[in-house]
Amino acid sequence: MDWYKATLNISSQGKGMYNFTEVVSAQVREWGIEEGMCYLYMQHTSASLVIQESYDPSAKADMQEFMQRLAPENESWYVHTLEGADDSPSHMRAMLTNSDLAIPIDEGRLSLGQWQGIYLFEHRSRPHQRRVLMRGLSTTS
Repeated sequence: MDWYKATLNISSQGKGMYNFTEVVSAQVREWGIEEGMCYLYMQHTSASLVIQESYDPSAKADMQEFMQRLAPENESWYVHTLEGADDSPSHMRAMLTNSDLAIPIDEGRLSLGQWQGIYLFEHRSRPHQRRVLMRGLSTTS
């Protein structure tokens, strides 16, 4: 078994879902992993990682609206507002989603479903540079 590692830097332009499936797929191809696992880890507490539908843009819009309604900004009971009205809700949204993902690799490709994509889910209003640690495990020699 062989381990590989990379750090992905993903730019966001504020709240929203940013598809970076192709960046991950390209790294798997570069590593030459035929069979194994891909692990992704988000080093932030106000953004997250999700696997979600990547075909119909309305699905992404619904997910974003759902999070907005689930953890709205400017609630009077929020205490953690040091960085603005999106501070507490961004951490709440991240708590409800994933900071890590594990995706099998088969025949040199990520084993995602037909409509699945890998997204950085940015919960903050302003643009950010997000770091995603990527690890690959090859189970063949």
